[in-house]
Amino acid sequence: MNICVLDGFTLNPGDLSWDELRRLGPCEIHDRTPSAEIMLRVADAEIVLTNKTPLNRKTLRALPRLKYIGVLATGTNVVDLVAARELDIVVTNVPAYGARSVAQATIALLLELTNHVGHHAQRVRDGAWTQAKDWCFWDSPLVELDGLTLGVVGFGRIGSAVAEIAQALGMKVIAYSPTPKPMSHFMRCDTLETLFRTSDVVTLHCPLTPQTQKLVNAERLGWMKSSAFLLNTSRGPIVDEDALADALNSGRIAGAALDVLSTEPPPEENRLLRAKNCIITPHNAWGTPAARLRLMSIAVENVRAFIAAKPQNVVN
Repeated sequence: MNICVLDGFTLNPGDLSWDELRRLGPCEIHDRTPSAEIMLRVADAEIVLTNKTPLNRKTLRALPRLKYIGVLATGTNVVDLVAARELDIVVTNVPAYGARSVAQATIALLLELTNHVGHHAQRVRDGAWTQAKDWCFWDSPLVELDGLTLGVVGFGRIGSAVAEIAQALGMKVIAYSPTPKPMSHFMRCDTLETLFRTSDVVTLHCPLTPQTQKLVNAERLGWMKSSAFLLNTSRGPIVDEDALADALNSGRIAGAALDVLSTEPPPEENRLLRAKNCIITPHNAWGTPAARLRLMSIAVENVRAFIAAKPQNVVN
């Protein structure tokens, strides 16, 4: 079967190997694919792998040879799953590969909000400590996490991993999940309002669905404590970005740290790029070599299983 990788660079910028995939059949691997070139590149492919290159209904209907789409990620919103099912195209994803890496990055963002390590290190490099009148200084408030409440929205693998680390830091963890999930010794919140009003930190770990689009809006930001922080390492459109910019600039909440935005890369006019007390990293929480190697291995195994007529991690 002919295999085409539409946008492999973020998974493998050169430090991993595509050899295992190439052993499964004729294989074309592209770093990136502009929308105008999608049809040309996949016209003869039975198997297509994509990360963020969209495959909509119109595209899928024009590809009679296509039998399989492997999404090189956990989220599958880049593929029209309903159309794929109607056309008997199997779609798979790669679950769980980056849970620990994303959880680690989530806590790193929280620690930057509370300890301002990067900011103060830069101040030292700029000479502020050598000119200080005292043996120490800080110009941003330092916050101790012990005893504070972390509210986790979405309690899957990443949310539960974040909860475990936060608990080790002495935080009280409460969680909300729309589906029944075992939460062990963590407290379940029955409503989002309770979680937002109670938490000192709200962290988002839910998939992007019609129900979660702009889940964090002006009303829910208004429920938060003025001293509270918001973290988002899930999907950008879960947050109403204008509402968050307003909340930050007005001091309605104390700060936010985001690894994802609604449009990536973001346009210069995105207000969060200049909002007060807002830390943004470039959607790289998932990108450790360890996580990417797991992603690569599972993605190849998904293809191998499909070729063997035993598909795994099917999402449609």
